[in-house]
Amino acid sequence: MLKQIVVSCAFLFLFFNMNAQNDSSLVISSDTLKVDTIPAVTNTEYKTPNQPVYKFKPVADIPLTAITAGWSLYAFSKIYKKEHSTEEKIASLDKNNINGFDRGAVRPFSESLDRFSYYPFFAVMPMPFVFLTGKSTRKDFFKLTFLYLEAMSITGFFYTGSVYYSDRYRPYAYSSGSTMAQRTRGGAKNSFYAGHVALVATSTFFGAKVYADYHPDSKVTWLFYTLAGATTATTAYLRYAAGQHFPSDLLLGIAQGTLTGLLVPHFHKHKIIKDPNLSMVPYSDGLYHGLAMVYKL
Repeated sequence: MLKQIVVSCAFLFLFFNMNAQNDSSLVISSDTLKVDTIPAVTNTEYKTPNQPVYKFKPVADIPLTAITAGWSLYAFSKIYKKEHSTEEKIASLDKNNINGFDRGAVRPFSESLDRFSYYPFFAVMPMPFVFLTGKSTRKDFFKLTFLYLEAMSITGFFYTGSVYYSDRYRPYAYSSGSTMAQRTRGGAKNSFYAGHVALVATSTFFGAKVYADYHPDSKVTWLFYTLAGATTATTAYLRYAAGQHFPSDLLLGIAQGTLTGLLVPHFHKHKIIKDPNLSMVPYSDGLYHGLAMVYKL
């Protein structure tokens, strides 16, 4: 047996009591208030009261974070201990063998620019503490911190994996303006791809996405995304100017880091519920005119 529970909500109103509100579905005549024909709206979307912004999924999140973080820690201990190159090997490097898109990046190593590139890198690492400054994010501090760790671990997994299994010489290794000691070191083979840039992008875009999801009506969301993009671009430029990475390394780092920073919170966001049994219909009983919510049991 089909039952209908008709609930008169805020949509119900009296002309004399709510004269200040404007509703395009109403037509006023000289004696009475009539309701235009309004088709029922089904599959109504609604959000459960007090529903959290993000949903933590222990069955998937804990193993994923443990595996990616574990691999990252292991790989980091290896990629900077690669075997040194011989001087003969370095002398045989020819920048003409580099693709045309990347060839212009060959330049001597710049210690000062390399050092400066660490400033934005270290500045954005404690991103979770920024969440303590907002009332809505403060109560979800531990959840957001874990999701941040998950995002950074995923980026670390991809970055360290690429460097671990590939030996691409950095641009400065092709330049005679760099010292031979710098060019032959094991870390000179870690150009592919740009880990600093990827991690900065993950951190900053994660923060921007969290702000946007917790403040969907904010008019300054663009500022957070702009800041994320500017910080990432600055890091990329410094790594490029220091002779550390080719443009293709940087572009891949930006793309991977940005996507991870955005998608981790996106996939954990609570979805607005669509209920096929809930609909909106015109309602009138001679005295009250408006809309009603109808739920079929």
